Amino acid sequence: MVCTVTRVVSFLASHHYVRPEWPAQRNAETFGASARRHEHAYQCAVTVRGTPDPTTGMIVDLALLDRVLDEEVVQRFDGRHINADIADFSDGRTVPTGEMLCLDIWRRIAPRLAGACTLDTVRVQEDPTLYAEYRGA
Repeated sequence: MVCTVTRVVSFLASHHYVRPEWPAQRNAETFGASARRHEHAYQCAVTVRGTPDPTTGMIVDLALLDRVLDEEVVQRFDGRHINADIADFSDGRTVPTGEMLCLDIWRRIAPRLAGACTLDTVRVQEDPTLYAEYRGA
C-alpha cells in the first residue's frame, strides 16, 4: 500500500522578474507588474510517498521532514529578497517564478529525503489564485 503525506510551510519573501540583459521596457512588457519588486506570503507544500512502516504506520519521520523543510525552505527564503539574497537567483541567473522555485526546492530537498521516502510533489503558492507544482523529471 502506497500513501502520500503533505507538509505545508510558509515564508514571506519578495522578488521581481527580470532578465538583466534585457532593457527595462522589454522586462516590463514581458513580465508586467511582476517586473517590479513585490512581496508574497508563500506557502510551500511538499508531498512524499511511500509504504507505511508496519510499526509506526508512517511513511516518513515527520521530524526529519520538518527539519529539512525548515532548513531548505523557511530559513533559506523567509524575509529575503530572492533576487538579491539567494545565490541561485541572483544576478539574473534564474527568474524566481513559482515554477523555478519549485524546481530549486526539489533539487535541495530530494537528496536529503532519499532513503527515508520518495519525493512526489513540490508546490509553491504565491497567493490564493496562483501556484506552481513540480513532480520530478
